[in-house]
Amino acid sequence: MKRIVGVMCVMGVVVLLAGCATQTPHTKGGQLKDTLGAEKIDRRYIESIGIGAADPNLESQTQRRATSREAAIVAAQYQLATMIKGVHIEGGVTIEKAMQTDSVISATVDAEIKGAEIIKTEWMKDDGCVVTLRIDLQGLARRVGLKLQ
Repeated sequence: MKRIVGVMCVMGVVVLLAGCATQTPHTKGGQLKDTLGAEKIDRRYIESIGIGAADPNLESQTQRRATSREAAIVAAQYQLATMIKGVHIEGGVTIEKAMQTDSVISATVDAEIKGAEIIKTEWMKDDGCVVTLRIDLQGLARRVGLKLQ
């Protein structure tokens, strides 16, 4: 049983590290770059980044990295929510207005934000983390039954 748990832990670390190998990095030499790419919205996707700081009082690197990653995810989700709410839909209103009048749309948008695809995770020398999240905007529109402008 201990061997299975050990193998699963190693596999988890490999999966986490594999996420660092995609896209243009936001870090260089274990440090945050002086210039970060802005969040973006195009006709297909909305992407955002979140930065999470590690608690230096935690004993292990694993704890510091886990907490900084969670903080970065929350920060990126907040950015996604802000960006999604400003997207214009048919009729000239924003998704935010549609969410105020329809609880199904609101619940679906919230679920999409929480389930956003993590496309990149990067750690810095101080165990801080930068996470890039992405949502398929066209898929979101289909799921909530809205047409984008």
